[in-house]
Amino acid sequence: MPLNMRAALVSVAILFVWLLLWESATPVPEATEALSEFELLMGGADQEARVPPPSKVVGHAWDELSNPFYDAGPNDKGIGIQLGYSLYRVLTGYLAAALIAIPLGFVIGMSPLMYKALNPFIQVLRPISPLAWMPLALFIIKDSEKSAIFVIFICSIWPMLINTAFGVANVRGDWLRVAKTHELGPLSTAFRVILPAAAPTILTGMRISIGIAWLVIVAAEMLVGGTGIGYYVWNEWNNLDLNSVIFSILMIGVVGMLLDLALSAVSRLVQYQE
Repeated sequence: MPLNMRAALVSVAILFVWLLLWESATPVPEATEALSEFELLMGGADQEARVPPPSKVVGHAWDELSNPFYDAGPNDKGIGIQLGYSLYRVLTGYLAAALIAIPLGFVIGMSPLMYKALNPFIQVLRPISPLAWMPLALFIIKDSEKSAIFVIFICSIWPMLINTAFGVANVRGDWLRVAKTHELGPLSTAFRVILPAAAPTILTGMRISIGIAWLVIVAAEMLVGGTGIGYYVWNEWNNLDLNSVIFSILMIGVVGMLLDLALSAVSRLVQYQE
């Protein structure tokens, strides 16, 4: 049996056992199900709210995914609309970061002078949590959506910048000497020799960045509110709807996996054998 088939069977078995344990460990008494949100908030009931079993979450997920793009007002939008807002913010900030990080990474990687000049700034700014920039962004930009995009930009730029500089700086010297032998100019060398050689490392940085960006947008939307999957999670928690909270957590994981798979597929296209 092929390795991929065996791995798939093991994954399905692990998932089945996990769901079975979850289902058996979280029975929901009928009395608890009948409690109103007001009773739960006021503590007027003897029963405690419990984590819903997977059977309840699956039923809720079916209802949500059957009509993911409904819009019933500011605080009642489908999961598809909420994910759409989040993806728009992530991709906007991410692409803006790529437009700056990749060219600047080329400059740093090709120039030891620029590397030594810019490295102190990179090392100071890189460890700062992206969410630490949110108050300043809100004060300067005065727009919650643009501030969230700025935070995505900040968190996305560093992995792409560092990986691009590393990939460019480590292009094999004999390839560069061959380019000089063929009298290629700097621009032609960058596009025809350095970029193809550094592309796998650049794509690795882009893959890391998209994962970080998707993590950060959830927290950013919890802070600024309004729309997005992060706001959706927080709003459903405030409504004491644990079915929606767990469903949205699973959707965050699925979308994050799809984003990573997309960039992984692109990175395989630029792999080369030496």
